[in-house]
Amino acid sequence: MAYRKLGRDSSARKALFKSILTSLFQHGRIETTEAKAKEISGLAEQLITLAKVGDLASRRMAIARLADEDVVRKLFGEIAAKYSDRQGGYTRIMKLGPRRGDAAPMVIIELV
Repeated sequence: MAYRKLGRDSSARKALFKSILTSLFQHGRIETTEAKAKEISGLAEQLITLAKVGDLASRRMAIARLADEDVVRKLFGEIAAKYSDRQGGYTRIMKLGPRRGDAAPMVIIELV
């Protein structure tokens, strides 16, 4: 299998990724499960690379993948400028330990 299904159908998984990515770019770091973080990190890297291109088509693709246009403005303005000289590796995953309720492995994913 090439990706994690996370116990959801494709539309629910797409909505989950949209909300998690929006939160990540809005706050800079979020706490989530390890499986979700590993799936999100590649998508976040793609969006930052898209923002570094900076043209109108890239902006429209980012708006389609994120839930909030203010976050897209922040991505293209602040975040893309921050990583202009970096060739990838924009996210970091740090393990926290098991969640108390169901012992799911928890991590913090953040922008480097």
